[in-house]
Amino acid sequence: MAHTHDHPGELAADDPIRLLAIRETPLSLDEVFAAVGDDAAGGTALFVGTVRDHDGGTDVSGLGYSAHPSAEAELRRVAEKTAADFPVRALAAVHRVGELAVGDLAVVVAVSCPHRAEAFEACRKLIDDLKREVPIWKHQKFADGTEEWVGM
Repeated sequence: MAHTHDHPGELAADDPIRLLAIRETPLSLDEVFAAVGDDAAGGTALFVGTVRDHDGGTDVSGLGYSAHPSAEAELRRVAEKTAADFPVRALAAVHRVGELAVGDLAVVVAVSCPHRAEAFEACRKLIDDLKREVPIWKHQKFADGTEEWVGM
């Protein structure tokens, strides 16, 4: 059955990109995992990036993430490339911005594919490309009172 676009802007039923967001509210593993559920997928790989308590031997007390206005469009471009390069059934990616504490979830991505190996590969490409290409910057605050911007 052909899918017609009666409502412009609506996601096509067969679009593997199920969830993309940059948000200031806490991220949910359950939301991301549910978004990539697909009966044709035999493997789902999920990556979670959390705020760690140190960087380069210096204690981190917290950090903030800032996103450029183009970040959501770049996130979609990265997601579409991953979906085109692998047999992706479903894909999701969410990144947090604002102030985060040690242990908070900074980014959650997930990919469902027919088989395990391609799910792992696609998930790795998605997170690596996101980190390299989507303009989101990290502002680290160290326990000794110093700060640094990362990714600019």
